[in-house]
Amino acid sequence: MKNLMTKAAVAALAFGFATEAMATEWNVSVWGKRRAFTEHLEKMAEIVAEKTNGEFTMNVSYGGLSKPKENLDGISIGAFEMAQFCAGYHPDKNPTVTVLELPFLGVNTLAEEVAVSNAVYAHPAAQKDLARWNAKLLMPSPMPQYNIVGTGEPRDTLEKMNGMRVRATGGIGQAFKSIGAVPTSVPATEAYNAMESGVVDTVAFAQHAHFAYRTIDQAKWWTANLNPGTVNCPVVVNIDAYESLSDAHREALDSTVDTVVAYYLENYGKTLTKWDQVLAEKNVTKVMLSEEEIAKFKATAADPIREEWIAKMDAQGIPGQDLYDTVMTALAEARK
Repeated sequence: MKNLMTKAAVAALAFGFATEAMATEWNVSVWGKRRAFTEHLEKMAEIVAEKTNGEFTMNVSYGGLSKPKENLDGISIGAFEMAQFCAGYHPDKNPTVTVLELPFLGVNTLAEEVAVSNAVYAHPAAQKDLARWNAKLLMPSPMPQYNIVGTGEPRDTLEKMNGMRVRATGGIGQAFKSIGAVPTSVPATEAYNAMESGVVDTVAFAQHAHFAYRTIDQAKWWTANLNPGTVNCPVVVNIDAYESLSDAHREALDSTVDTVVAYYLENYGKTLTKWDQVLAEKNVTKVMLSEEEIAKFKATAADPIREEWIAKMDAQGIPGQDLYDTVMTALAEARK
């Protein structure tokens, strides 16, 4: 009887450990506060938990795990399992992805942004690039074209933008630099203070970020049609953590991606609707640059910066032209 009881106790204990081992808990590192930019991650956590009956959970942390510019480093050492980052924060760490931040690519919609992002993320060069950080590209955080809010007199010509201090990263920052502006890449979380203290005159963001970081509260004007480009902010997962998932949990994660990106697009549409209302409420002047000024901006920024980027990639052994062609092909396919 004692032997039977001992065997039963051991079996029960072993079952308990097995059940515990089946549970998976991931930490997800983002920054700021919950907003349109993070809704696909919140939705993913919800759906994955439902699909796995609570066995696979994700804790989305807003700044508690890492600084924005250090999320890729945290992924590389396994400090957390999933993270969001923006390529322009550290272009040397993720050079391949910066193709998506080149100015004036001609991407007009969030759906097109998803298409070109997915195409680049699937490119072997991009996957090899991020694997250096033990990171697997999972999904994009698509954002519309950036525009700037500013203080003082509206800057509606390139001449007026000469000497303008602008918070802008990546290719957008390069574009502004090409017309004589002075870009700075302070993290989004510091943009309000930079604007308030006069460190910058203007801030380039997508609409949700002007809301989230309150730069709209200081704005006197907004460029409605400059559209110089956007930043690309992938969601990545630690490769070891991904590969250690059970087949069921990995399938739950992978099969949720398309659903949550579609949810993100739908939700972001509400932000764009709200934007025009807030501009009116805060009496922010809508600045429309002339077609001639925008054409001058493109001529100064688009081709030279693209050619410089391709040459820089080639020098590093990265297929820059092929990555750029991948973007253009994906954009053409998306428009079909």
